[in-house]
Amino acid sequence: MSYLRAEEILPKEILEIIQQYVSGRTIYIPSKGKQVWGSQTDTKQILKVRNQEIYQKHKNGIPVKILAEEYSLSDKSIQRIIRSFKSSDLSKATESDDL
Repeated sequence: MSYLRAEEILPKEILEIIQQYVSGRTIYIPSKGKQVWGSQTDTKQILKVRNQEIYQKHKNGIPVKILAEEYSLSDKSIQRIIRSFKSSDLSKATESDDL
């Protein structure tokens, strides 16, 4: 990431106001209208489908170690995926019990 010189792009009045708060220090200004991760591509959906496959295979008896090798992930990553689906299943079961 390259830095821009504030005095070259900001009006003098704005620069003077900013200097009251952070004179001589580096600050990060987030972009306006920041996009949600995965909103510009289909990666989020692809990972969701992959994770569902992993969970279903594990429910059908495939060990974590085999799944890790098959999907080129660490054992911990596979366990994290399985745990997230298990907690989702538990919350759904609890909701249906409440009805």
